[in-house]
Amino acid sequence: MSAEAARAAEILTQLAVPERLTAFAELTRRGKEGVTLAELAYAMDKPVQEVGTILARLVGVGVATGTGNGVYRVKPGELREVAQAVDKAQPLAPLLAEYPALRGFFAHGRLTSLPPTQSERYPLVGELLTRYLALDGLCDEDTLNKRLAVVTDDVAAVRRMLVETGWLERDRAGTTYGPVTERPVTGAAG
Repeated sequence: MSAEAARAAEILTQLAVPERLTAFAELTRRGKEGVTLAELAYAMDKPVQEVGTILARLVGVGVATGTGNGVYRVKPGELREVAQAVDKAQPLAPLLAEYPALRGFFAHGRLTSLPPTQSERYPLVGELLTRYLALDGLCDEDTLNKRLAVVTDDVAAVRRMLVETGWLERDRAGTTYGPVTERPVTGAAG
């Protein structure tokens, strides 16, 4: 895991605690004005000491700042950096950069929807996913499903699309998949 990904994981872990996320949301709502410890304690209906501990965690991971006059502010740029680090860590990220026309079908490195079947982008998604899979021989359906699950929730639809677009071949029993001997021509990746 890269240092960026580890930092992203730490920030997301800290924000996964409901009280910390609530405090972060209130800091975000207050914007540049910020909020004092007492004001935040009142807004959250929590004791000042407990809110102080929550803020210390947020400041510690770098998503908030505290000043000498006791005003706390959010650092929203940190979350942008976290999101970018998470996106970069996705296995499809380097390949997706070569297919800018497909970005709308992906969110954070995961396929969220398929283009219409008659669209010229439909086979491009097949090409991209085939490059990601990098199959050099036959594999069973379970193995293929596990590899596709890393980048999509609907593995059955994607597996079917890869066969329909001619990027994968399936045996007659429908249990073994492999790369086609002659790949379809899709044109430019962009």
